[in-house]
Amino acid sequence: MQAMSYSSYGGPEVLTRTELPMPKVGPGVVLIRVKAASVNPVDWKVMAGYLDSIMDIHFPVVPGWDVAGVVEAVGADTPEFAVGDEVYSYGRRDTLQGGTFAEFVALPAAIVAHKPRELSWEQAAALPLTGLTAMRTLDALDLKPGETLLIHNGSGGVGRIAIQLARHAGVRVIATGSARNHERLRELGAEPVEYGEGLADRVKALAPEGVDAVADFIGGVLDTTVAVLKPGGRHASIADGTVVSRGGRYIWVRPDVADLDRLSALIRDKVVTVDVSQSYPMEELAEAFTANMQGSGGGKIVLTPFS
Repeated sequence: MQAMSYSSYGGPEVLTRTELPMPKVGPGVVLIRVKAASVNPVDWKVMAGYLDSIMDIHFPVVPGWDVAGVVEAVGADTPEFAVGDEVYSYGRRDTLQGGTFAEFVALPAAIVAHKPRELSWEQAAALPLTGLTAMRTLDALDLKPGETLLIHNGSGGVGRIAIQLARHAGVRVIATGSARNHERLRELGAEPVEYGEGLADRVKALAPEGVDAVADFIGGVLDTTVAVLKPGGRHASIADGTVVSRGGRYIWVRPDVADLDRLSALIRDKVVTVDVSQSYPMEELAEAFTANMQGSGGGKIVLTPFS
């Protein structure tokens, strides 16, 4: 099969189009023909070696954790799926090697879910990591109807899903983002505020008594978080492990089919929508990584099959 891979840590320049053996399909494994895969910042951070201290790696590495596709084959004792099923997954495993930026990927059935028919291939590929991260974070914050939540980086992929989940739960949402993204934040149901210097004052102007909870999806904002929290308020971060020292929760998303199925139900009920901003053929992964590094807040970047 064709795949994008790298054989040493580095930037986009280490990526090459490679011919690799087809993945083996063992018991309880699903072989997926990739229809779309999405780019997340963790993909190029992993490639740069940021997770070397906590994850084993086997070169060459095919990057990518998000995928949507069609079941090509199933291993023994895999009754959940049949050839031809449309599926999607957050396909992170314990070691770095066989990712989703390829023609095929083999994943344990336990982390694969049936794709919602309401989503395109690109939208389905864009949802797993961001959706599961948002859901796990909000579950950790244990939000109640009528409470006020501040989301740092509401215009990012995780933030956009979190806004929709929180609003569905009856929570008031204040979300940071650049001015060019404020209209989209309003459309999602959030009250936008400009990030940067003076953020705490701007949040307090909207919530003079403080906010009940804070979800940090960007990092480097712990002082602001603490400054705007009500006494006894809860906070969590996916980007700053030091929140633990200030009574917060550090979130690391897990593959979770039950939560993917929860997201699928919300998609079917039109509670959650997925924004896709750019699409690249698989062989242009370096360009897709570069675009993701530059950031835009305009939606997820996805990869389609090799042209």
